[in-house]
Amino acid sequence: MLKQLTLKNFLLVDRLDVAFNAGLTTITGESGAGKSILLSALGLLLGERASTDIIRPGADKADASAEFDITELPAVAACLSDNDLDDGEAVCLIRRVVAANGRSRAFVNGVPVTTTFLRELGEQLVDIHGQHEHLRLADRRTQLALLDDYAGAVALALEVRALYGDWQATLTKIQALEATLTQAADRKDLLTYQLDELDEFNLQPGEFPLLELEHKRLSQAHHTLDTLAATLQALEELDALRHAARTLEAIEDTSNDLQSAQSNLATAIGLLDDASRDLRRFEANVVIDPEALQQIEDRLNTVQDLARKHRINPEQLAAHTEALHEELASIDADRSALDALTVQAGASEQAFLKKAKTLSNKRKKAAPGFAKAVSQCMQQLGIQHGELDVVFAKQMGEHGLDRVEYLVTTNPNFAAGPLTQIASGGEQTRIGLSIQIVAAEHSALPCLILDEADVGVGGTTADTVGRILRKLGRHTQVICITHAPQVAALGNNHYMVEKLGDVTNIYALDKQHRVEELARMLAGSDITDKSKDYANTLLEEASD
Repeated sequence: MLKQLTLKNFLLVDRLDVAFNAGLTTITGESGAGKSILLSALGLLLGERASTDIIRPGADKADASAEFDITELPAVAACLSDNDLDDGEAVCLIRRVVAANGRSRAFVNGVPVTTTFLRELGEQLVDIHGQHEHLRLADRRTQLALLDDYAGAVALALEVRALYGDWQATLTKIQALEATLTQAADRKDLLTYQLDELDEFNLQPGEFPLLELEHKRLSQAHHTLDTLAATLQALEELDALRHAARTLEAIEDTSNDLQSAQSNLATAIGLLDDASRDLRRFEANVVIDPEALQQIEDRLNTVQDLARKHRINPEQLAAHTEALHEELASIDADRSALDALTVQAGASEQAFLKKAKTLSNKRKKAAPGFAKAVSQCMQQLGIQHGELDVVFAKQMGEHGLDRVEYLVTTNPNFAAGPLTQIASGGEQTRIGLSIQIVAAEHSALPCLILDEADVGVGGTTADTVGRILRKLGRHTQVICITHAPQVAALGNNHYMVEKLGDVTNIYALDKQHRVEELARMLAGSDITDKSKDYANTLLEEASD
């Protein structure tokens, strides 16, 4: 619940500290006193757009803060914890500062936050209902949300919404991937054609330089053999040298020079013999093979042709072929991903439908009780033949499988119809109030603020409104801005808004001042003993 509201330099307020209690709190005051300041401040604190117009003239900034007890709101506590905003206590302190330069800052438990986060958090803390709430209630999404509140299906509705979002997100991915695959279809055809040609040629990595080397050997085989023959012939004509070496070996002398010459000459002849043997082995492997040479030339020519076609160097052809295979595989992988996404979409759809059917059944089960409760409340508020009916239609979407519409009857001689078409202005206010009250009895919102939602009702009906709100205040904090003394008298707490000069103040009333305020509301500025007696009577009857 809302525990404390503090304002500084806010509109007509210099400084204001208001403490709120549980139950029904009524706020009264003369027209123009500034009761709307409370709503403006809460709106700012709950994420509405900031304006420098709220800064008190002469001040450099406006400062507003509110303290909420979130003991009964585990979802809010979890939200604060998830965003590192939990101070360890069941308290949520919201602050908003608006500077004269237009800059606005928001804080939750002393930590800066965005207004988007503040707005999302505020929706879980306070529900503000204005004088024209029946217009909002005419919206079918609002009607469905109120029915979910009554049915205790808010958490299930959020789950259905999340499942629908997952399903739709998967479908969006499928559409995007299908578009990509459609664009890639022509590329895949080209890749397939190119790879058929390349794979048939089957050039292996490192094969091209080997082909060039083998081509060179075969193409110069004749010249190589001629050179080998001449060389071997020369090596065979060394008989004179061999004879000289033997003759030299016969000289007996211990001269180092002679011995060195003898050794070197023997070694040289040995190396020449080795060279001759090596050349003969090499000669045996040199072949003249015109057919093999032609085959290699044909393969090299094909490599050159394919390289030109793909605009690469011949030595890059094997790597290029592998790259094309990888590209084709990625397209095939996208196709596999599409198949997987299709399966996932089917599973998401089934999960959504299962939960949505459960939600639909829960809504339809709760709808008669909701309609009956609202109808009874309408009749209590003076619409004698008032009835509400909840009509279902099929509509698949983020809200499940249902579209609902509230149809009302105020005259049994006429068919039921939408709220804005059937009821008069005063009736619309009372019907809207009936719907709010019944929905709020089952709502998870801890604080319900009514901005003159009882306008247009008085006398016995106003007393009934007050008693209904007082009863609602037993389990939901209700803050009601009202001009009806019958409603004001029924408040567990009564605050008065007063404007002195250009300063507005809000303060709690004790019993004596409460009697005087109720008397003013009953008789205007001409307060009499009779009006005070009636005010006392209202307070006594309220305590019954």
